[in-house]
Order: sequence, then C-alpha cells, then structure tokens
Amino acid sequence: MDQIAVYQKRRQSLYGWMLAAPALILLTIFAFIPTITTVWSSFFSSGTARLPAAFNGLDNYADLINDPTFWTVVRNNAVYAGVTIPFSIAIALAMALWANASIPLRGIVRGAYFTPTMLPMIAAANIWLFFYTPGLGVIDSIAGLFGIAPTNWLGQPGTALWAVIVVTIWKEAGFFMIFYLAALQTIPPDLKEAAAIEGAGRITYARRVLFPLLMPTTAFIFINALINSVKLIDHLFILTKGGPNNATKLVLYWIWEMAFAYFDRSHAAAMTTLVLLALGAVAVFQFRVLDRRIHYR
Repeated sequence: MDQIAVYQKRRQSLYGWMLAAPALILLTIFAFIPTITTVWSSFFSSGTARLPAAFNGLDNYADLINDPTFWTVVRNNAVYAGVTIPFSIAIALAMALWANASIPLRGIVRGAYFTPTMLPMIAAANIWLFFYTPGLGVIDSIAGLFGIAPTNWLGQPGTALWAVIVVTIWKEAGFFMIFYLAALQTIPPDLKEAAAIEGAGRITYARRVLFPLLMPTTAFIFINALINSVKLIDHLFILTKGGPNNATKLVLYWIWEMAFAYFDRSHAAAMTTLVLLALGAVAVFQFRVLDRRIHYR
C-alpha cells in the first residue's frame, strides 16, 4: 500500500510539473535568463571590437550616481509617478461610482470612459500631439477665445512633463475604472441598506464601508500604476523624445537611449538593475505589509 501511495504521489507531482512546464519555460526564456544576464552585464564595461568587455565591479553604478542626468531622470520619474498614480486612481474611482449608478445611457457612459484605453499608445500620443500644437492645437484654439496667448506645451521645460502627465492620466483612468467597477458590483446592496437603517449618510457609508471594501482593488491598481510609471516610453517617442533639456526624460526612455542610441549597454544594464531592485522592494512591501492591512482575516 505504501508503494502505491508513493507512486500516486509521484504521478500527481509529475502532472503538476507538466502543467507548470509551459509557464516555467516561457518565464525562464523571457524573464529569468534576461534578468540574470542583465545583472551580470552591469558589472562589466561596454566592449568593442578592439577592446573586449572587462569586469569593473560597481564602477557602472558609481558612474550613474555621479551623472547629473541620473538625478534628473529620477526626479522626473518621481514627479511623474507622484502625480499620475493618485490622480488616475481618484478619477478612476469617481468614474466607476458614476458608471455603477442608475443613470440613463449607463452603457454609453462606460464605453466613453473606456475608449481611451482601447486606443493604441502611438495613436493616443498623436491625438494629444495635435491638441498641444502651438497656435493650431485644440487647447490653444480654445484658450485663444479668451485672449490667452499660444503656449508651446511640449517645448518648454516648465510645461512639457505636465503635458505628458495629463496624457497618461487620460489614458490610464479608464483602464483602472474597469477594476473598480467590477469591485463595486461585488459589494452586496444589503450593506448600503443596513447602513441607511443605522442612520449612516453617504459620506459615512463611503468612509466606513465602501472604501475599506475597495482597498484590495485599490492596492492592485496602485501596484499596476506604479509599474506603469517606470515603463513609459511610447508617448515620449511621439511627444517629446525626452526633451526639452531632459525635462521629460524618464527611466525606461533613458535606458533605451543608453542601450540603443549611445550603445552604452553596461550602464543601461546597471540602470535596469536599479529599477528591478526598486520594483522588488515595492513587491516585498506589498506582500509583507500592504496585504496584511487591507484584507480582512
């Protein structure tokens, strides 16, 4: 009997590994091996045909830290993430609450909110490039009706990053709304009725019942928004190409520029490693701290 139990256990284990094999193979080829290769390359100099790559330890990281562009990119990305994440989440929640209410043409409202998400990144960037065109764009045309002079929104260091932020919020809010809308539809209506019987108003119900129940969804959206904030590159190609004067240069665009425009693969690998470490720290914070505080156990 013991041999039969061992055989069945081994067969079940084999079935489990066979089911997991496709995902493990894909992750190994497209995630694990590139990650290990990138980290290893960050400890070597950029090789050429005459001068092969040589091990230089942490010199690539030291070069990054001593580079003023590094701190400009970090500051830009911090401002970009610090504005886009909370505003995207707040607007997405407001849109979901409205789209979930009993209003006329609710399906059309939901479709209108979700439309920016369905547009390809390049198409959305080109639409906003027309909006931002100095003197001819939609924004300056409307501002001209009130006597406001045309503004080069994407050509000035003071406004370029904020213009890109507006595009991102417009693009992501509708996507995040879908998650909030799905979460709202799982909340039993009995809770609202019970709160009304207890004399709780809308604000009290939202603060004590609705928002706490939406916290797992908010945490999920927050993590996705944070990841999106360090991988923006499509919009920058069309809108600003990192300019003017590095005012809109973000992390992923700078990595691409170092690796494929300047062929500085070693420093690009070092910057990628730093990004992976930062995202890893966020993941640890999510699983060790955030999940314990937002889920009822």
